[in-house]
Amino acid sequence: MVEGGKRVAIIERRALGGSCVNFGCTPTKAVVASGRVAAYARRAAEYGLHIPTVEVDFPAVLRRARKLVGETRESLEKRYEGIDNPKLFYGHARLVGKDEADKFRVRFDETTLTAPYVVVGTGTRSLIPKIEGLDKIDFIDAGNWLRAESLPAHLLVIGGGYIGLEMAQFYRRMGARVTIVHQGASVTDREDEDVAAKLQSLLEGEGIEFILNAEANGVVKRDGRIALTVKLKDGEKQVNGSHLFIATGRRPNTDDLGLDGIGVEMDDKGVIKVDEKLKTNIAGVWAMGDVRGGAMFTHTAWDDHRILLSQMTGDGTRTTKRIIPYAIFTDPQVGRVGLTEHEARDEGLDFKTATYQMKSNGKARMIGETEGFIKVIVDKSNDRILGASIIAAEAAEMVHSYVDVMNADAPFTVIRDAVHIHPTFAEAVQSVLKDL
Repeated sequence: MVEGGKRVAIIERRALGGSCVNFGCTPTKAVVASGRVAAYARRAAEYGLHIPTVEVDFPAVLRRARKLVGETRESLEKRYEGIDNPKLFYGHARLVGKDEADKFRVRFDETTLTAPYVVVGTGTRSLIPKIEGLDKIDFIDAGNWLRAESLPAHLLVIGGGYIGLEMAQFYRRMGARVTIVHQGASVTDREDEDVAAKLQSLLEGEGIEFILNAEANGVVKRDGRIALTVKLKDGEKQVNGSHLFIATGRRPNTDDLGLDGIGVEMDDKGVIKVDEKLKTNIAGVWAMGDVRGGAMFTHTAWDDHRILLSQMTGDGTRTTKRIIPYAIFTDPQVGRVGLTEHEARDEGLDFKTATYQMKSNGKARMIGETEGFIKVIVDKSNDRILGASIIAAEAAEMVHSYVDVMNADAPFTVIRDAVHIHPTFAEAVQSVLKDL
């Protein structure tokens, strides 16, 4: 970010692109793609093809993902080669107060920089729950899974959110038996019941087992096996597996930055409190990305830089009051934007809904991807789209039609009355609206 001749320093703790190694855009989507190819190969007979066996080279799958991460990192690093503004430094930065000119002092290694403005964007790491015995177990999580090259015989996954579901399906398609232990009554707690139920049913159809309303409260390794004790409504049970994956959320990397020393307010989870302009309570200190709480996605973190530019050097119109879509990259995918049906109901809105089954779409039938549906929620008073949920093979792409119309503050009829190409998934995006 270089504006108006200001000098900018970027302090990165590790090589650029490292966040994607943990659980970001590149590696997870790469292995999801490998799982999808394996699933297609196993279904080859549906397409009139004969593939006698499908052999998974699990280390090779992970090597491909690591290669893509490396290419992303190298591309980012090359952008800063030979550039003095912004200047890239590597080290562990800490805020150490202000100097006599009232500028913030940032120290890393043996170097100290001063600046009137500081932006914190240090991302998150896996939130490790307090489970008795977990500290004695070599578990897998979003920070180390790319290095775990042994395919589990039976993987136990704690957490039924989007990370847990994506990784569970990947390991299942690689050949592992998978059991998900989740505290909630349904997976993906933020989704409507019909969406969550459909997604769980599809994953169960692939052989993934679910234990819901269950709290993991103890784990031991016995005779080379993992024994997980879970608390249920009617008592306890033990679940045995070969490996354990922790997918219980993310924790901000804010606990060793010196933020408390200058008075930056954080909640009890370490999330930096910001306003809609990404300002903290300390003038001159801003936060962006996952550390500011709210929607924790790569695309929202990227959009945060536009908010900062708008607030620091522009007209100040961009804020966190924005329409945020997201996707769960299972197969089929879940694409979501705006309100769910139960959220609209809780807000007392007067709305109408429309649902369309993907099995009615010509493109879906052609390629053999007919599972799922589209649900759209529309405000009765002005025909504006309040939200949309899609379960489909390309839901993450399809949902953008609704995203764009919502950002334009246009009625749903813009999509309904357009001409869409046949045969495409985009027709389904339109078809759901015809009855409205």
